[in-house]
Amino acid sequence: MNKVYTNAQEAILGIESGMTLMLGGFGLCGIPENCIQALVEAGVTNLTCISNNAGVDDFGIGLMLQQKQVRKMISSYVGENAEFERQLLSGELEVELIPQGTLAERCRAAGAGIPAFYTPAGVGTEVAEGKETRVFGGKTYLMEYAFDAEFAIVKAWKGDTHGNLVFKDTARNFNPMMAMAGKTTIAEVEELVAPGELNPNEIHVPGIYVHRIFQGVGYEKRIEQRTVRKREQHG
Repeated sequence: MNKVYTNAQEAILGIESGMTLMLGGFGLCGIPENCIQALVEAGVTNLTCISNNAGVDDFGIGLMLQQKQVRKMISSYVGENAEFERQLLSGELEVELIPQGTLAERCRAAGAGIPAFYTPAGVGTEVAEGKETRVFGGKTYLMEYAFDAEFAIVKAWKGDTHGNLVFKDTARNFNPMMAMAGKTTIAEVEELVAPGELNPNEIHVPGIYVHRIFQGVGYEKRIEQRTVRKREQHG
C-alpha cells in the first residue's frame, strides 16, 4: 500500500463539507500548516474541528475561521483568537469547550477503541450539563464519549514512507493521540525518509495508524507569544 502523497492538496482529497476533523497542535506548535492552507484553498465548509485551540487570527485554524469554513469548534482554549471570540459571541460559531485532559482522553479512547470513559473533570460545572454521571468509591464522575472523526490531520518532524512518525520536543503535544484516532490519518512531515532510517526505539506513532503522508514545505513555525527577560545593565 503506497501511503506517500505529493503534497497537501493531494493528501486532503476526500475531505468534504460537513465532516469532522481532528487537527494536531498546541497553540501554534506542531500544527499541520500545509494541510490547513490546502483546506482553505479547497473551500470546504460546515466543518467540525477538534483541536486544542484555533490558532490565531491570521494563522492556523484561524485562517479557516476567517473564511467561515468552521461550523463547530471542540477545544479546550480559545483565548488568542479575536475572530474566534467574535464568532462565538455573535452566535455564528458553535463551540464546545472541554477540559484539556478530557480532550486528550477522548482522542486516546478513540484510538484505543474505547467508546466512553468516566472522569471527575467538570463535575459540578457547565461541562457536566446533560451528561451521565456515576459514583465510584463515593466520588462522582462524568461519562465522556470518544471522538468520532472522519480525518485526523497531524504534523511530525520526521516520517518514513510506511507512515512511522517521530515528533520533536513539545511539537508532539496532541499529535500522537489524534494520529491514532482518525478513521483516515494524514501526516505532514518536515523530513520524509526511507523505511529503516528511523530508529525503532524513537518512533512515537507506528505506521499502521497513518494512511497518508507527505513532506511539507515552507514551515513558518510561528511563536504564539514570546516573553523574554529584560537584559540586565552592568557597569
